[in-house]
Amino acid sequence: MNKAIYIATSEHNSGKSIITLGLMSMLIGKTAKVGYFRPIVEDVEEGGFDNHIETVIGHFGLDIEFEDAYAITKSKLIKKKNKGKIGEVLDLIIEKYKKLEERFDFVLVEGTSFTGEGTVIELDMNVLIAKNLGIPTIIVGSGVGKTLEELIDSLYLAYDSFKVKDVEVLAVIANKVQPENIELVTNGLKKSLPKSVLINSIPLIHNLNNPTVQEIVNELDAKVLFGSAHLNNQTGNFSVGAMQLRNYLLHLKENSLVITPGDRADIILGALQANESVNYPSISGIVLTGNILPELSILKLIEGLSTIVPIIAVEEGTYYITNKIGSIKSKIYANNKQKIEISINTFEKYVDLDNLAEKLITFEAEGMTPKMFQYNLVKRARQHRKHIVLPEGNDDRIIMAASRLLEMDVVDISIIGNKKQIESKVAELGLFFDFSKVHIINPIESEHYDDYVNTYYELRKAKNVTIAMAKDLMEDVSYFGTMMVYKDHADGMVSGAAHTTQHTILPALQFIKTKPNSSVVSSIFFMCLEDRVSVFGDCAINPNPTAEQLAEIAISSADSSLAFGIEPKIAMLSYSSGSSGKGDEVDKVRTATEIVRKKRPDLKIEGPIQYDAAVDMAVGKSKMPNSEVAGQASVLIFPDLNTGNNTYKAVQRETGALAIGPMLQGLNKPVNDLSRGCTVDDIINTVVITAIQAQGL
Repeated sequence: MNKAIYIATSEHNSGKSIITLGLMSMLIGKTAKVGYFRPIVEDVEEGGFDNHIETVIGHFGLDIEFEDAYAITKSKLIKKKNKGKIGEVLDLIIEKYKKLEERFDFVLVEGTSFTGEGTVIELDMNVLIAKNLGIPTIIVGSGVGKTLEELIDSLYLAYDSFKVKDVEVLAVIANKVQPENIELVTNGLKKSLPKSVLINSIPLIHNLNNPTVQEIVNELDAKVLFGSAHLNNQTGNFSVGAMQLRNYLLHLKENSLVITPGDRADIILGALQANESVNYPSISGIVLTGNILPELSILKLIEGLSTIVPIIAVEEGTYYITNKIGSIKSKIYANNKQKIEISINTFEKYVDLDNLAEKLITFEAEGMTPKMFQYNLVKRARQHRKHIVLPEGNDDRIIMAASRLLEMDVVDISIIGNKKQIESKVAELGLFFDFSKVHIINPIESEHYDDYVNTYYELRKAKNVTIAMAKDLMEDVSYFGTMMVYKDHADGMVSGAAHTTQHTILPALQFIKTKPNSSVVSSIFFMCLEDRVSVFGDCAINPNPTAEQLAEIAISSADSSLAFGIEPKIAMLSYSSGSSGKGDEVDKVRTATEIVRKKRPDLKIEGPIQYDAAVDMAVGKSKMPNSEVAGQASVLIFPDLNTGNNTYKAVQRETGALAIGPMLQGLNKPVNDLSRGCTVDDIINTVVITAIQAQGL
């Protein structure tokens, strides 16, 4: 079976990072433990880190120390080669790789980047390393500056270099291809290469090719005057502000980088004002040249602005700086989430993932790890795209989550709120936000407002609701968002970042109501522990369920578990295991267990059972030796809200587990509640599971 894959290229600036990030994302979703290794890295300053390693380990949270993720620097490699000691280098690479191979189910090995001294030997070294590690290869090539024939020839020569040394080539990927030439390049490569080789082409993505302001700061050794919080702003084109302002404004384009001498206060202030104006494109930053700073009065004026893009100063003149910026090759850094998500999304869009996965992985890892679970969530949500409404558009976390979700391209989004305020908030937060892909709705201005009011009135008039009351309630974001779901104008709703659980759920109970076979709405958390994902229920809704309600919660939780790819083995938790305990509470759990067994004899269930006996195999075998659930429970049902809520929080805090949820069960359509202390990642995860619920799973 394959234990690893080697990513190789025959040239500099091939865009290999897209392939690395995309493959790592795919592998984590299919393999329990994935490692990352770079045999040869560029030289870094003392105490520094290789950017590729830092980005991959940091973004994917890999359990690898920096020193373990590479074997040797390029300068040391060249010295060894010049002394005829290349064998020592290979021994070191194999030794370090094997240590990772022992720890991980699969290892992604990234070849060299072809920069600086020693580039002439790099292709041969990549071939030699792949051969000695005994792992297959994916070859990546760039289409920039090449004719069709040149691109095909370069990739074929690279392919031949590996095959002649008996290194298996699984796939060849042409990267940075002009979008209109994708099919032409793919067909050309298929004619030149064997049918056994998977062929894919990826277009040139300008958002990845252009540098961020931070990269420009690093390259120019610039001084940051303002906007340090927004240095990850992505630049589009760049232009020199040398003409009069009225003429220069006509040259601004979306995400323009403004380059101007530091004494041109008119250009500086005009560009900042254009960034605020809805009539002009946003700018990404301003570069002040010539070692000139604006006068103190101008600096004070800028400092008082509500939104400030990065303004940086350099010593060199305008002409030199403009040429220097034009030569900067953009990289992907660990803290630039936008570029990372664009890279992963691009890879998944243009690469045949199923065929590639089949070639890469010839075994199944046991269990469901958190990384596998999260990867599969996003993949399933994309399969049948759904529309989710976020009612709390005035919350920064909602705006940031929406920005990330747009980059992930996983759901359609509506945000309830004031459009101008949201646009201002996006600018203030320095987010990339494609407003053409999101619906922003002010309830009272909505074309559906009157219809929603009348619908609510008809549904609730028996409860003494008047038209005036219905109008007031439809101005409430929770009621308006819930009505969008009820009327099929959205497939699901996620709220609660700024509202109580009752405020989120009450409208759903009033008119979305419960499913025909459900008498109770309950909740589950997906608890992503180090080596498994468990389902905890109910930890958010029902304070003290009856035996009948507890049984229904268990059945709903088992069905949810199965729908999300986790085999349900239900533990009905109590303070005793088996028949030993006595008392009203343990009897309630015992009764609930029997109800489940009668209603759903297909489910594996044990109860009453203590938590340690449910999750620890040794304890489970000791206390309940004949149970098929003890020690391996995946669905844990708590007897009351007090126990469930405290337990999930204790497990989360003490183990560092990721808790995804709560996900509500039993409603006709999905409405999910957030904690008011939720993070941006919590919101994203909840939106994704809501989208999957909306698929009818």
